[in-house]
Amino acid sequence: MTAIDRYLAELDAAGVLTGPALARAFRAVPREIFVAAGFRGPGGGWTVPGDPGFLDAVYRNAALVTKVHGGVPVSSSSQPSLMAQMLTALDVAPGHRVLEIGAGTGYNAALLAALGADVTSVEVQEDVAAAAEAALARAGVTGARVRRADGWDGAPGRAPFDRIIGTVGVTGLSAAWWEQLAPDGVVVAPIAHGGLHPVLVVRRTPDRPEARVLCPAGFMVAAGALAARHAGSHPSPVLPPLPAELPTVPPVNLDLEGYHDLWFFAAARDRRVTAAPALLADHLGGLALCEPGSLAAMLPDGRIRPHGPAGERLAGDLAALVAEWRAAGSPPLTAWRVTLAPGGDPARPVWVPAAFATAGG
Repeated sequence: MTAIDRYLAELDAAGVLTGPALARAFRAVPREIFVAAGFRGPGGGWTVPGDPGFLDAVYRNAALVTKVHGGVPVSSSSQPSLMAQMLTALDVAPGHRVLEIGAGTGYNAALLAALGADVTSVEVQEDVAAAAEAALARAGVTGARVRRADGWDGAPGRAPFDRIIGTVGVTGLSAAWWEQLAPDGVVVAPIAHGGLHPVLVVRRTPDRPEARVLCPAGFMVAAGALAARHAGSHPSPVLPPLPAELPTVPPVNLDLEGYHDLWFFAAARDRRVTAAPALLADHLGGLALCEPGSLAAMLPDGRIRPHGPAGERLAGDLAALVAEWRAAGSPPLTAWRVTLAPGGDPARPVWVPAAFATAGG
């Protein structure tokens, strides 16, 4: 079995290849062309063409970090299973005009073009935009182009767009995108909520935008007005250093499967919810309640670990959120509907999550 065959089998096993057109697109677009300058491998080193196992590393269901600045990843090729879910939700038909915010490597734009879309990809980083455009040319993609610009502005010269997709974490939907969206258009974008960027699917409505939640996700964060804070913003993700060992509150017996469901619920109920990355060597991050100088983090196995003077109180508040979630019937993340409202920079506003409801009320 070739690397691409294993790749397609892995995506099929994940249940994300929802139709033959999508499967053909993933088979037809050579991902290695879009990471020709290399990427950060699983061990932290840089993997480049010619290295043993390069193609096996490319063709796996994993995000590939392709640019690091100051030790922080700033560009990547997203996890293919997540890309497939977002492309399915976007519901692209041949001939659709698509605006993509965040070109990355150009791989997602190439997949959209393989689905028959006419793609305009906007990328703020000049070197990333140039590399993506060059990769699209090497791959022989004629249905996609890259524009170096601020993503908030979209691409007014090519509007209206039938579909808009964001491949970078944003605070909300740019007001400019909304103006450039066709009357029956759809936006799929990762919008900040509780320290993560769950993917929302937004359909055009006569009034304010309303969205459903597609899936949990974490994305690199956009720059400028697309990352503006607003009155309903959660705390920024808590970064190390923190003590190597934190005391552990007895587990709340949370099922791993419901961890992200709980996370979304908790963030909808409590604005202190955020992400606490790199808390411990044995786990990269988790749901946390945060106040200045203190936090309580919950790992996926249900352990709650407090830190700081208010840590024990925050741990109790976090456990209470778990109880509230269970009393509500443990609603899954996909049950939520989100109403958006203007926020962020008044001069360059974004539509941000403002109200949350589930199908059960």
